[in-house]
Amino acid sequence: MQDCSALEVTAFFEEYTSSLQYVAADPATNRCAIIDPVLDFDEKSGATATHSADEILAFIEKRGLTVEWILDTHPHADHFSAADYLRRKTGAPTAIGARVVEVQKLWKEIYNWPDFPTDGSQWDKLFAEGESFLVGEIPAKVLFSPGHTLASITYVIGDAAFVHDTLFMPDSGTARADFPGGSAQQLWNSIQEILSLPDETRLFTGHDYQPGGREPRCQSTVAEQRAENIHISRCRTTEEFVRVRQARDKTLPMPRLILHALQVNMNGGRLPEPERNGRRYLKFPLNALRRDI
Repeated sequence: MQDCSALEVTAFFEEYTSSLQYVAADPATNRCAIIDPVLDFDEKSGATATHSADEILAFIEKRGLTVEWILDTHPHADHFSAADYLRRKTGAPTAIGARVVEVQKLWKEIYNWPDFPTDGSQWDKLFAEGESFLVGEIPAKVLFSPGHTLASITYVIGDAAFVHDTLFMPDSGTARADFPGGSAQQLWNSIQEILSLPDETRLFTGHDYQPGGREPRCQSTVAEQRAENIHISRCRTTEEFVRVRQARDKTLPMPRLILHALQVNMNGGRLPEPERNGRRYLKFPLNALRRDI
C-alpha cells in the first residue's frame, strides 16, 4: 500500500484574486491531480488569459508528471476556472461534486438561461458523497462540504484535505455563507466533519487574503484549525458560530467577479460561445444580488 503521507503538494498563488491552486502528486507513479485552477480574467478590459494555468502546465512538464484529474471543489464566485482549458491541454478528465446540479438550477434562473443544461454534463465526472478514487496509488475520497455554496466539497487525498473556501488560514477564519444557496448552519456542520479528520491532516485552503500584509500561506492542520481559527476556537456551539458568521457576512461586499464567474464556472469553466462577430459576451442580471449602494 502506498504511504499516504508521500503525497507531494505544490501551491500556486494567483495574486489578482488571492487564489491558491494546487498540484497534488504521487511521487511513486508521477501521477497527479490539478485542484482549483484559475483562468486569468480582467473585468475592466474583459481580457482573458492562461498565464496561471500555463505556469501549472510548465511545472508538470518539468517534473515529468501525468495529469489524472482536474478537480474543482465548487463553482467559484471570485475567479474563472481553468478546468476546461486544462482538459483540452492534457486530456485528463474534469470532476466536481454531484450537487453542482443544484447550483446550476439556481443560477440558471438568475441568469434567465432557459436552454442551459443542469445535469452536470459539463464535467467528465460528478463525485458522489463519500466516493473514493486514486491519485496515482494514493487513495482519495470526497466529503460534501456545503455551506459556502450548495455544491462545495472537500477532497481528502492521503493525509491532505483540500477545503477551498470552507476554512481559510486560522488568522482569517471561515468562508462566508451568504451567497444564494449558502447556509451558516451547513457551513458549521461541514467544518466539524473536516475537523474530525486526524489532527495531523494537512489542510489546504483555496484563498489567502494575507491579513496584516503577511506573506501568502496555504497549509495548516486539523489541530491548528481547531485551536487557532478565529471563528472556530471562539465558538462552542452551532448557534454561536451562526451568529458570528452572519454578522460578519452582513459587512462584506459581494465579490467583484461573482456575476462574471458563475456563468462560466457552472458551465465547467467554458467561456460563452462566440457570437456572429466572433466575440464572446458575458451576461449580467441587474439587481439579482441587490444590496444598498
